[in-house]
Amino acid sequence: MAGYIARQLDATVQELFTQLPAILLVGPRASGKTTTAARHAKSIVRLDREAEAQAFRADPDAALRALQEPVLLDEWQVVPGVLGAVKRMVDTRPDPGRFLITGSVRAELDGQWWPGTGRVTRLPMFGMTVREQMGAVAGPSFVDRVAAGGPLEPAREAIDLRGYVDLILQSGFPEPALRLTGTARQHWLDSYLEHLLTRDVEQLETGRDPIRLRRYLEAYALNTAGVVDERTLFDAAGINRKTAAAYERILTNLFVTESLPAWTSNRLKRLVLGPKRHLVEPGLASAILRLDTTGVLRQGDLFGRLIESFVVQQIRAEVPTSATRPRLFHVRQQEGRLEVDLLVELGGGRVIAIEVKADAGPDVRSARHLITLRDRLGTDFLAGVVLHTGPRAYVLSDRIVAAPISTMWARS
Repeated sequence: MAGYIARQLDATVQELFTQLPAILLVGPRASGKTTTAARHAKSIVRLDREAEAQAFRADPDAALRALQEPVLLDEWQVVPGVLGAVKRMVDTRPDPGRFLITGSVRAELDGQWWPGTGRVTRLPMFGMTVREQMGAVAGPSFVDRVAAGGPLEPAREAIDLRGYVDLILQSGFPEPALRLTGTARQHWLDSYLEHLLTRDVEQLETGRDPIRLRRYLEAYALNTAGVVDERTLFDAAGINRKTAAAYERILTNLFVTESLPAWTSNRLKRLVLGPKRHLVEPGLASAILRLDTTGVLRQGDLFGRLIESFVVQQIRAEVPTSATRPRLFHVRQQEGRLEVDLLVELGGGRVIAIEVKADAGPDVRSARHLITLRDRLGTDFLAGVVLHTGPRAYVLSDRIVAAPISTMWARS
């Protein structure tokens, strides 16, 4: 495929498709799922095109049998009955490499839409990481590198505070990140948001007010990377608790927002169990809040929140390809006695703890919560990293280092 930019998930999809009959790629709209899946297909069905959807609504089994395999079924949620047809065909003949399914709605949205358990293997695919945009997909993930104890060096290309904001706001969507600049990029993001709040939401739940939903999303964006009380969000949006819960469910199912769960341990007391809320794609903040790079830099608290969501975004996208099979959490004790932005849990109870600082030269005080966690967990604490906006990597304490954020996409 001419002009294709390799994704970190490519090798995983290729390996699984040699052994599994059906793979489901799910993630945000316009994140590149169809482009990647199409590399493995001989027939492509775009179910968001009415002419193609009609045949699958009428008789999905017959429509599938008529196609040369492997078949790519794009935007499954438009004709959810297609999943049942895939199940029946896989039950009949479970040969590997038969079906690829893509969608921008979580497959588990409704139990009656999801008959694929045990037949269809689900893989999440998010927007492009900076590493992918730079064409540096070979090698282990950032988490795997930290777990292996290797050195953490910055990317060769120097980047300053403004450069990090530019990276955040260009987004991980392939079209604006790789091909658009300036006004054209901003119009693309504005249009994406408008489409999301009207057409995409309407597909899931009819009758939702896009104006009130936009206000809720604005409040969410302002509080991204926060353990924020629900009341803060629904009061800011001028809605009630029930409506706010419905809005968050919709936005989560559309891969716009995500709640990072709290980590628990019997070695830590008085833990806050509430989730930390993140924009899945922090680059959308430019459209949601109508801010450019200068506007973000003028709001120090917002910049700190966006850069933390940006780091989580980069790591989240690598989870499906990481050999250590990580799970992501946050840690917070009541009254702020212990707070860790991102806790990565590996097998066997081992953890990697990550703090994100909008600071060019953090010292050992920036790692005090990591040190506390290390001392509480002992040998289960594998490593701690303070990711910062400066140029150098250096040791802060035993098993704890400071490293530039650009380390995440540094070429080895």
